[in-house]
Amino acid sequence: MMAVALEIFLVPNDVIDGGITGISIVLSKVTAVPLGLFIFFINVPFLIIGYKQIGKTFAITTLYAIALMSVVTALLHHVEPFTNEKILAVLFGGLILGLGVGLVLRFGGSLDGTEIVAILLSKRFRLPVGQIIMFINVFIFIIAGFVFGWDSAMYSIFTYYIASKVMDIVVQGLDESKSVTIISSEYEEISQAIMSRLGRNTTYIYAKGGYSKEDTQMIYCVVTRLELSKLKSIVQEIDEKAFISIQQVSDVLGGNFDKNSIH
Repeated sequence: MMAVALEIFLVPNDVIDGGITGISIVLSKVTAVPLGLFIFFINVPFLIIGYKQIGKTFAITTLYAIALMSVVTALLHHVEPFTNEKILAVLFGGLILGLGVGLVLRFGGSLDGTEIVAILLSKRFRLPVGQIIMFINVFIFIIAGFVFGWDSAMYSIFTYYIASKVMDIVVQGLDESKSVTIISSEYEEISQAIMSRLGRNTTYIYAKGGYSKEDTQMIYCVVTRLELSKLKSIVQEIDEKAFISIQQVSDVLGGNFDKNSIH
């Protein structure tokens, strides 16, 4: 899917992706060497580093994914693009690109050595991985501006933004979940209301007040995004002063999360 996005939509319209793929597109444009060769050979050194620093399984699966993408990219190189309208290329290319990369990430793989570099730099300099990748991509898009023109560079930024949002949806799922921690003296009543009115199971976590030194129980539960508003109203009906902490959950496995499985 990533190869289709690149060769059928983006590259023919001088729109690039971020990371090593973006560098490869620029080099392919300047040298006329097939894109797939650059993608594969530039990624190899980073995969060797990843093999030593991150793990054998990650490096091998990433090598397989990049090799497959490079081959398909080469096969599609002479196929006519679906559209020469840049807006359509950005929208559909970004969508397909995000779907492809998101599926790989969801199942523990990678398609770009930039992520390996970002992980290693993050460990060394204590910077978030996302910020490092963003800094690298800004540099790549600036280079693209000189090679393809600034219009193409700006289109590329929008493509990257669309792809990243689609990736988030694929990795996290449409049925987004939230974990909720509730601190209240009415924990028993709140817990019962959540189970009876929302159909979600709850867990008590022992806690002790830092100021009051009193023993209490925190309520922990996981709900879907659509149920979050209802949960907050249930809690505030019982205790207006209840403390509610809400966090993003990237995935939920087991634990009878399905409503129909709760006992």
